[in-house]
Amino acid sequence: MLLLTDKPSLGFTGSSYSRQLRKAERLSGRYNMQEENISIFDTTLREGQSCPGAGMSLKKNLEYAHLAARFGVNVLEVGFPSASTVDFDTVSVVTKELASSATTPTIAALSPLLQRDIDRTLEALAPAIAHRSARLHLYMPIDLHLLAIATEEPRQSSEQVLKKLDESISRAFKDGIEVQFSPQGYTQSEGNEPFLEELIRTAVGAGASVINCPDTLGVAHPFQEEKYFVHLMNHHAAVIRNEFPDRDIVWSTHCHNDFGLALVNTLAAVFQGPVRQVQGCMNGIGERAGNAPLEQLAVALKHFVEPSGRRRFRTTAKLCYIQQISNFVSEHMLLRQPHWPISGENAARYSAREQADAYLENVSAYHPFNPEETGNKVSLLFNHQSGGTHAQSIVHTAGFMCNDEERQPLSDYVKSQYQERRKGITDAEVIKAYFEYRKPIQIEHFEYSKTAGHANLKMSGVFFNENGNFEYSSNGQDSVLAVLKEAIDEHLPGYSILSHQSQSEGKDISAQSISRIIIVDSTGVEFIGIGSDRDIEIAALRALIDAVNYAYIECHFRL
Repeated sequence: MLLLTDKPSLGFTGSSYSRQLRKAERLSGRYNMQEENISIFDTTLREGQSCPGAGMSLKKNLEYAHLAARFGVNVLEVGFPSASTVDFDTVSVVTKELASSATTPTIAALSPLLQRDIDRTLEALAPAIAHRSARLHLYMPIDLHLLAIATEEPRQSSEQVLKKLDESISRAFKDGIEVQFSPQGYTQSEGNEPFLEELIRTAVGAGASVINCPDTLGVAHPFQEEKYFVHLMNHHAAVIRNEFPDRDIVWSTHCHNDFGLALVNTLAAVFQGPVRQVQGCMNGIGERAGNAPLEQLAVALKHFVEPSGRRRFRTTAKLCYIQQISNFVSEHMLLRQPHWPISGENAARYSAREQADAYLENVSAYHPFNPEETGNKVSLLFNHQSGGTHAQSIVHTAGFMCNDEERQPLSDYVKSQYQERRKGITDAEVIKAYFEYRKPIQIEHFEYSKTAGHANLKMSGVFFNENGNFEYSSNGQDSVLAVLKEAIDEHLPGYSILSHQSQSEGKDISAQSISRIIIVDSTGVEFIGIGSDRDIEIAALRALIDAVNYAYIECHFRL
């Protein structure tokens, strides 16, 4: 069972949060915990690109390699050089680019158990070999029939295979090359257990320093009890420790996600098994249903501790780069789902009333870790389930007033304006609805008449928050717009019309007149109003009212 580290129930406030977390850790004795290093093996450029539709150009491979190095992966598996010229060139170029850097991860490349393929792989890794930062990753199926298919050679006896494995690893080891060995199909070894154990024993005896135990088909699960692959790894680790007491072997696992258990199986192999190297791909891409997602592993390993509280794990991963590298993979390899944990668009976004309101009171209430830790930011999306506190927060953030008594009526009004919008309402749309809600003038009907030197205007609706019928007239001028302006000045003085433009939209008798009026206050602040009607005079009246509504709200409700 894995437990999430307890955090103080305080808001995530940068250094303040970090100080509180350190204090909580001191009080709980966590500073006295045993900490163990977990190495991150990133196979996004190898396994990830074997996923249909996820391939990238050489330039993008280089970009990813630099991102991975910045993120802090320990081993970067770049490709399968003997599989194609493209893979060979990719491994060769990336290795040349990164090999000489002081912060370069170990560069790994995959090869089957064929000497010509091994030679081709080592040729691609040559720059890293020269800087002692290369790893030869050898694999072979534990099923001899599958091995014959993979190597395109006649089926050999187990003795022949073991001899070839010993010779291949010994040759690389003597040349000073780090070797990782993967018995493919490790979790499907039932019936082949003695041969599997002999493979591992031979690999270690020949000089392999990393034993990787892959769940090739993604079929491992904790409900297998004593047959669970973690127990098998513990057995093999004990055998190797007993037979090679002077060797420091790193145990690794590479889990596929066919049943959605790659993350769980990888973490179990760390917490309950001997694994100190985790393999996977960013965003969990990879063959079929993908692999263990590295970003989720990195965050989980930081925040999870053993129930006993005696041990926790650490990595070299710089979590602040997670969002950047995850976005890169989503853009250039495979699209990431919005609900994807840690880095998905919705991973730090709230819309449900209870969660959004709780977040506004205490940002850690419904989030297990600080999203800014991974380069993400919390956001709220207003929708039909959102509450008044959320609407009030959006309005306050935009700089306008909304008291506690108004927040629920405002929330209900916003929802009424977007009744069919079930996927969410943007903050800009909430503010647009807020302006509609606040408008002091909402005229439903206009009626006017003009004679020489006289204009009369009748309106019905709401005029400066008073509902009814209104009539205004003016002597000495025949402009209906001037009549309305005089009426407005009685309620909102100090504004003048800066410009007024009208144009026709359409060519026949049903053409609409579009008016645009700019009003300005005494300080020079301008407000633009737009109005339309088949009647050019009424279009101008609507435009003036639109501008005045904005000015009134700005004047009376700006914080």
